[in-house]
Amino acid sequence: MRAGAAGCGAAMTRLPQWLAQTVAALRVVLAFTLLVGLGYPLALTAAAQLPGLRHQASGSPVRDAAGTVVGSELVGQLFTDGDGNPIPYYFQSRPSTSGDGYDPTATAPSNLGPESIVDTLSDDPDQAKLSLLSQVCARSTAVAALEGVDEGRPYCAPGGTGAVLGVFRSGGLTGTAQRVVSLNQVCPAAPFLPSFEGIRVECAVPGEDYRKAVVTPVRGDAPARPVVPPDAVTGSGSGLDPHISPAYARLQAPRVARERRVDLAVVLELVDEHTTGPALGVLGGPGVNVLQLNLALDRAHPKRES
Repeated sequence: MRAGAAGCGAAMTRLPQWLAQTVAALRVVLAFTLLVGLGYPLALTAAAQLPGLRHQASGSPVRDAAGTVVGSELVGQLFTDGDGNPIPYYFQSRPSTSGDGYDPTATAPSNLGPESIVDTLSDDPDQAKLSLLSQVCARSTAVAALEGVDEGRPYCAPGGTGAVLGVFRSGGLTGTAQRVVSLNQVCPAAPFLPSFEGIRVECAVPGEDYRKAVVTPVRGDAPARPVVPPDAVTGSGSGLDPHISPAYARLQAPRVARERRVDLAVVLELVDEHTTGPALGVLGGPGVNVLQLNLALDRAHPKRES
């Protein structure tokens, strides 16, 4: 009787299979929540406070002479005034398509490629859109004006638009030219070429359909290696790159030296001191951290008032 009673009691306390599986699953969820959701982050946070790791874990902050955090070694920033104009006594960063410029919450490339050469024309500014080519040309013109150098760039028209013609031919894609339109120059602008294959070049009219024209980029007589370097007119993939090329830094050095009233050789020496090699010795090319260079200038050669 006792053995039978014990077996009967065990059978009565045994959980149903579905409930036992549910309890087991809840135990696993609880265990992994404590391990992965709490223990792992705490362990990483503790490891990040070790000597040699604390600076990077805090975002690699950069401080000015007063000890105030003014940026990060890893994220670029703009050196412009309230109207968006470059501050002349600072080195300028490369263009950024992240938000209004170097916005870490909106990091993104432009998603425009080499085939983006024809602007979207519209009388509505919200509908109009510059092609990548025209953006590059406009930036090249702006940088050239700031630095006092030649703006010439292949496939760019004077004034900063893409030098692209739409040629209407007798055979569609082939044949003689019957009509030619400068696709990126809106009327009443004067086309960058007066004529093409003996046909007068017209300015473009927003809303007119030019899809049947043969898109024809015109290289022009610009040098193969423009004075304004590529990173001065194109953004990085993330839009946050804090570096510029040594070539772009050297292009800006005369302006910075003039504005700060110091010898050009002194500024160039600082550029060399802040030039680093490729990442891991093989990734990318040499770069100059713009924020750190500008802070070094502020410490050693602050801007003098006239």
